[in-house]
Amino acid sequence: QVQLVESGGGSVEAGGSLKLSCLASGNIYMSLSTYCMGWFRQAPGKEREGVAAIFTGDGGAIYYVDSVKGRFTISRDNAKNSLYLQMNSLTPEDTAMYYCAADTDRVTRCSAENTPFFPHGGQGTQVTVSS
Repeated sequence: QVQLVESGGGSVEAGGSLKLSCLASGNIYMSLSTYCMGWFRQAPGKEREGVAAIFTGDGGAIYYVDSVKGRFTISRDNAKNSLYLQMNSLTPEDTAMYYCAADTDRVTRCSAENTPFFPHGGQGTQVTVSS
């Protein structure tokens, strides 16, 4: 059983920043068994969109979708069983519910685009960016 709890969402003006956090618990080992973790988002009336992913093994390869490159930074703290998403230069187009996701079973290739298909996900945290 894997539990993922997101926090850090909120409302900001365009150009602002937010940092999302995801606390992992249960049968998950950030530096050992876990394969890939990441973030995806879903705006009202739109499909889920992968945002960023990080390979949790040695090397820690990182992946972003083009729309957030240079603005968002994904990171992890294995000692705290936590995943983060630093979001800068936010725009109204970033408004969405953001979800943390984990693939502990190598269900799919580790990539930002695949995060909506990871087998484990949290309840989400809302990010609203006003113009």
